Amino acid sequence: MRWALVKVCLAVTTMVVVAFAVPLGLVVQEMASDRAFSNAERQAATMGPTLSITTDPVQLRKAVESTEMGAARRMAVHVPAMAGAAPVDIGDGWAGAHAVAETRSMGRATTAKAAGGGSALLQPIALGSGDIAVIEIYVPESEVSNGVATAWLVLAGVGLALVVGSVAVADRLGARLVRPAERLADAAHQLGEGRLGARVPEDGPKELRSAAVAFNSMADQVVELLANERELAADLSHRLRTPLTVLRLNAASLGDGPAAEHTRAAVEQLEREVDTIIRTAREQRPAAAAAATAGCDASEVIRDRMAFWSALAEDEGREVRLAGVDRTVRVPVARPELAAALDALLGNVFRHTPEGTPFAVDVHDAGDAVIVLVSDAGPGIADPDAALRRGNDGARDGSTGLGLDIVRRVAESTGGDVRLGRSVLGGSEVRVWLALDDRGRRGGRGPGGRRARRTRSRRRGERTDPTG
Repeated sequence: MRWALVKVCLAVTTMVVVAFAVPLGLVVQEMASDRAFSNAERQAATMGPTLSITTDPVQLRKAVESTEMGAARRMAVHVPAMAGAAPVDIGDGWAGAHAVAETRSMGRATTAKAAGGGSALLQPIALGSGDIAVIEIYVPESEVSNGVATAWLVLAGVGLALVVGSVAVADRLGARLVRPAERLADAAHQLGEGRLGARVPEDGPKELRSAAVAFNSMADQVVELLANERELAADLSHRLRTPLTVLRLNAASLGDGPAAEHTRAAVEQLEREVDTIIRTAREQRPAAAAAATAGCDASEVIRDRMAFWSALAEDEGREVRLAGVDRTVRVPVARPELAAALDALLGNVFRHTPEGTPFAVDVHDAGDAVIVLVSDAGPGIADPDAALRRGNDGARDGSTGLGLDIVRRVAESTGGDVRLGRSVLGGSEVRVWLALDDRGRRGGRGPGGRRARRTRSRRRGERTDPTG
């Protein structure tokens, strides 16, 4: 906007300067020409009294030489033949005999181009005998254009100064308009990146001041809403402590044995998760944000969670296949987040498939990403798109519809995504794409992230299914 304003001002000022300077320069040029020929007419008029008295060549020559133009050899006198006397021509002629005769016949002053350049003024003078003599004054080109070049230079300088001054003023005005808009855009980017303290100074033009006030009000409301959401999450999580305490006491009374140990371990883990939720909700920044930069070993996390779920799988007679976890696979996801996502996926398998249904967990390193596949031989998912929508439980009992949303958010935090489909076991397959490159992680949120995910989705569509 700033440069657009400067360009408009430059164009307008240039047109104004041209509209006034060019006609003014032409007027100055015309005035210089009129001044030169007016001076020539005055010099020619000085010979009128002499010609009215005498036409004697000697006297006329003395009179011509006594004048300014005659002394400069720029005056000539042409007297026609009278009473049998020969015509008299004093001085050099520049216009030629034809121009002299034409002026004598017309009876008024004329101008003609001189043979060597410049112009000649031909002024007729009536003699006492009734004949007409012609006074010729040579006007060089330097007198006709005297001062014109200087005038054009002055006009060009004034016009250039006006253009430069107007551009400078427009640039200052543009900066005054653009600077508040740039601050508003920068604050919007900061707020979008999670820096909730970003605010905009309420200055500048009236419209931008109104926009700054609205932005600051919106930012305050966002901070308040997030604070309320964190407090609500903390309060709701804190309410779970009472039933957890009861479960822990009941689990302590179960005695010894694998089932009892498994139950007590599950209760302890649940207590730790609730404590983590409370601490995270009360912090201004999630505690897992710092851990996410370091990432974790996906293979180790998957082995740990499969060890937890394998006891339940054995009780229900489920066959479990685990592949791709025999080597270290680093992913840019915090260990608690990846564990929560795996628990959500495996919990869905146990919750929504009959007992005895086999399932598999596979890990594939695709170079720029890590793919985690959780597949089962159950009935599958009727509407994959609906299942990925947050809060959609798919009309299934015991489901809040948030499990797959947790998985999706973990994947999108790296710039990846989640896709549902039919597995080679005959049931559903959840494919979690965890991007490894920095550009994918930065683009994981917002429009850039969606474009990155669409690009990767197309790329995956061109690949061979790693489970096949």
